[in-house]
Amino acid sequence: MYAVVGCSDCSGLWIVTDLRAQETATCARCGSRHRTAKLRRLFETENRRTAVEARAKMLARRAGEGEAFESVDDAAAANAGLDDDEFLAASGLDPDAVAAAGERAEQGSGSTGAGDRASVVRAAVSELDDPDADAVVEYATDRGVPTDAARDLLDRLYDRGEVRRVDGGYRPL
Repeated sequence: MYAVVGCSDCSGLWIVTDLRAQETATCARCGSRHRTAKLRRLFETENRRTAVEARAKMLARRAGEGEAFESVDDAAAANAGLDDDEFLAASGLDPDAVAAAGERAEQGSGSTGAGDRASVVRAAVSELDDPDADAVVEYATDRGVPTDAARDLLDRLYDRGEVRRVDGGYRPL
Protein backbone atom coordinates (compact mmCIF):
# COMPACT_ATOMS: atom_id res chain seq x y z
CA MET A 1 0.00 0.00 0.00
CA TYR A 2 1.30 3.44 -0.94
CA ALA A 3 -0.09 6.65 0.52
CA VAL A 4 0.51 10.28 -0.36
CA VAL A 5 0.71 12.07 2.98
CA GLY A 6 1.08 15.69 4.02
CA CYS A 7 3.35 17.26 6.63
CA SER A 8 1.56 19.39 9.22
CA ASP A 9 4.73 21.47 9.74
CA CYS A 10 5.78 22.46 6.21
CA SER A 11 2.86 21.24 4.04
CA GLY A 12 5.25 19.00 2.10
CA LEU A 13 3.87 15.95 0.32
CA TRP A 14 5.62 12.63 0.18
CA ILE A 15 4.87 8.96 -0.41
CA VAL A 16 4.91 6.45 2.44
CA THR A 17 4.82 2.71 1.89
CA ASP A 18 2.88 0.37 4.16
CA LEU A 19 1.79 2.73 6.92
CA ARG A 20 0.73 -0.19 9.12
CA ALA A 21 4.28 -1.55 9.30
CA GLN A 22 5.92 1.56 10.70
CA GLU A 23 5.13 3.75 13.67
CA THR A 24 6.70 6.95 12.38
CA ALA A 25 7.57 8.60 9.09
CA THR A 26 9.90 11.49 8.38
CA CYS A 27 8.96 14.36 6.10
CA ALA A 28 11.28 14.38 3.09
CA ARG A 29 11.08 18.17 2.90
CA CYS A 30 11.64 19.45 6.46
CA GLY A 31 12.74 16.33 8.31
CA SER A 32 9.91 16.42 10.88
CA ARG A 33 9.02 13.05 12.31
CA HIS A 34 5.32 12.14 12.43
CA ARG A 35 3.35 9.24 13.87
CA THR A 36 1.94 7.37 10.88
CA ALA A 37 -1.43 6.88 12.59
CA LYS A 38 -1.87 10.66 12.69
CA LEU A 39 -0.66 11.43 9.17
CA ARG A 40 -3.28 12.79 6.82
CA ARG A 41 -3.64 10.36 3.93
CA LEU A 42 -4.42 12.38 0.85
CA PHE A 43 -4.37 9.44 -1.55
CA GLU A 44 -3.93 5.67 -1.18
CA THR A 45 -3.25 3.00 -3.79
CA GLU A 46 -1.61 -0.39 -4.26
CA ASN A 47 0.51 0.89 -7.17
CA ARG A 48 3.62 3.04 -6.60
CA ARG A 49 3.42 4.67 -10.03
CA THR A 50 -0.17 5.74 -9.36
CA ALA A 51 0.91 7.26 -6.03
CA VAL A 52 3.75 9.14 -7.74
CA GLU A 53 1.36 10.50 -10.37
CA ALA A 54 -1.17 11.54 -7.72
CA ARG A 55 1.52 13.41 -5.76
CA ALA A 56 2.73 15.12 -8.93
CA LYS A 57 -0.81 16.19 -9.76
CA MET A 58 -1.30 17.58 -6.24
CA LEU A 59 1.96 19.53 -6.46
CA ALA A 60 1.03 20.92 -9.89
CA ARG A 61 -2.37 22.05 -8.63
CA ARG A 62 -0.77 23.65 -5.58
CA ALA A 63 1.56 25.59 -7.89
CA GLY A 64 -1.38 26.71 -10.04
CA GLU A 65 -0.27 24.52 -12.94
CA GLY A 66 -3.00 21.89 -12.79
CA GLU A 67 -4.24 22.55 -16.32
CA ALA A 68 -0.74 22.40 -17.77
CA PHE A 69 -0.11 19.15 -15.92
CA GLU A 70 -3.31 17.59 -17.24
CA SER A 71 -2.50 18.64 -20.83
CA VAL A 72 0.76 16.67 -20.98
CA ASP A 73 0.15 13.15 -22.21
CA ASP A 74 2.00 10.21 -20.66
CA ALA A 75 4.08 9.44 -23.76
CA ALA A 76 5.32 13.02 -24.03
CA ALA A 77 6.22 13.11 -20.33
CA ALA A 78 8.11 9.83 -20.58
CA ASN A 79 10.16 11.11 -23.52
CA ALA A 80 10.79 14.63 -22.20
CA GLY A 81 14.36 15.80 -21.78
CA LEU A 82 17.59 14.00 -22.53
CA ASP A 83 18.14 10.35 -21.85
CA ASP A 84 21.15 9.40 -19.70
CA ASP A 85 23.52 8.78 -22.62
CA GLU A 86 22.61 12.09 -24.31
CA PHE A 87 23.12 13.95 -21.03
CA LEU A 88 26.53 12.36 -20.43
CA ALA A 89 27.67 13.03 -23.99
CA ALA A 90 26.51 16.66 -23.76
CA SER A 91 28.50 16.94 -20.52
CA GLY A 92 31.67 15.77 -22.29
CA LEU A 93 31.68 12.26 -20.84
CA ASP A 94 31.82 8.95 -22.69
CA PRO A 95 28.58 7.08 -21.83
CA ASP A 96 30.23 3.67 -22.33
CA ALA A 97 33.10 4.56 -19.99
CA VAL A 98 30.63 5.79 -17.36
CA ALA A 99 28.60 2.57 -17.64
CA ALA A 100 31.77 0.46 -17.29
CA ALA A 101 32.86 2.48 -14.24
CA GLY A 102 29.42 2.00 -12.69
CA GLU A 103 29.61 -1.75 -13.17
CA ARG A 104 33.08 -1.86 -11.62
CA ALA A 105 31.87 0.18 -8.63
CA GLU A 106 28.87 -2.08 -8.06
CA GLN A 107 30.98 -5.24 -8.33
CA GLY A 108 33.93 -4.04 -6.29
CA SER A 109 37.32 -5.64 -6.49
CA GLY A 110 36.02 -9.15 -5.96
CA SER A 111 37.81 -9.39 -2.61
CA THR A 112 34.60 -9.28 -0.59
CA GLY A 113 34.15 -13.02 -0.89
CA ALA A 114 30.37 -12.67 -0.82
CA GLY A 115 29.67 -11.19 -4.24
CA ASP A 116 29.57 -7.57 -5.21
CA ARG A 117 29.47 -4.67 -2.76
CA ALA A 118 25.74 -4.09 -3.07
CA SER A 119 25.11 -7.77 -2.25
CA VAL A 120 27.21 -7.43 0.90
CA VAL A 121 25.17 -4.42 2.04
CA ARG A 122 21.91 -6.24 1.21
CA ALA A 123 23.13 -9.24 3.21
CA ALA A 124 23.91 -6.97 6.17
CA VAL A 125 20.37 -5.60 6.19
CA SER A 126 18.90 -9.11 5.89
CA GLU A 127 21.14 -10.97 8.33
CA LEU A 128 21.62 -8.48 11.18
CA ASP A 129 18.98 -8.06 13.89
CA ASP A 130 17.63 -4.48 13.83
CA PRO A 131 20.59 -3.07 11.87
CA ASP A 132 21.18 0.67 11.97
CA ALA A 133 23.44 2.40 9.45
CA ASP A 134 26.56 1.94 11.59
CA ALA A 135 25.95 -1.81 12.00
CA VAL A 136 25.41 -2.24 8.25
CA VAL A 137 28.61 -0.31 7.49
CA GLU A 138 30.58 -2.32 10.06
CA TYR A 139 29.30 -5.59 8.57
CA ALA A 140 30.23 -4.45 5.06
CA THR A 141 33.68 -3.14 5.99
CA ASP A 142 34.46 -6.44 7.73
CA ARG A 143 33.85 -8.04 4.34
CA GLY A 144 36.10 -5.70 2.35
CA VAL A 145 33.70 -2.92 1.34
CA PRO A 146 35.16 0.55 1.98
CA THR A 147 33.26 2.59 4.60
CA ASP A 148 32.21 5.38 2.23
CA ALA A 149 31.10 2.87 -0.40
CA ALA A 150 29.03 0.96 2.17
CA ARG A 151 27.24 4.15 3.31
CA ASP A 152 26.67 5.21 -0.30
CA LEU A 153 25.30 1.79 -1.27
CA LEU A 154 22.96 1.75 1.74
CA ASP A 155 21.62 5.17 0.68
CA ARG A 156 21.19 3.93 -2.89
CA LEU A 157 19.35 0.81 -1.79
CA TYR A 158 17.03 3.02 0.27
CA ASP A 159 16.50 5.43 -2.65
CA ARG A 160 15.68 2.51 -4.96
CA GLY A 161 13.21 1.09 -2.48
CA GLU A 162 15.14 -2.11 -1.79
CA VAL A 163 15.38 -1.35 1.93
CA ARG A 164 13.32 0.83 4.23
CA ARG A 165 14.01 2.68 7.45
CA VAL A 166 12.04 1.57 10.48
CA ASP A 167 12.63 3.07 13.93
CA GLY A 168 16.21 4.05 13.16
CA GLY A 169 17.08 0.71 11.59
CA TYR A 170 16.84 -0.83 8.14
CA ARG A 171 14.65 -3.65 6.82
CA PRO A 172 14.79 -5.37 3.42
CA LEU A 173 11.76 -5.06 1.12
